[in-house]
Amino acid sequence: MNIADLIGTLAACLTTFSFLPQAIKTFRTKDVSGISLSMYSCFTAGVALWLAYGILLGAWPIIIANVITVSLALSILLMKLRYR
Repeated sequence: MNIADLIGTLAACLTTFSFLPQAIKTFRTKDVSGISLSMYSCFTAGVALWLAYGILLGAWPIIIANVITVSLALSILLMKLRYR
């Protein structure tokens, strides 16, 4: 693994894992009152575009991190729509 891949992998892990506490709290409490629908919509779309970018580059750290993050973000977005 070269230095660029190492940095990309570390960045992907940190950003993905930083999202987990919010996702877990939202799944457990189903409290979406503090979540902005427009922000989460933009965030989810942005992560989906990062995933597409990673796929186009064949960059596995970007792909794996964004598959996980877009799944969690989409789940929270759907909960926001359901429980608002």
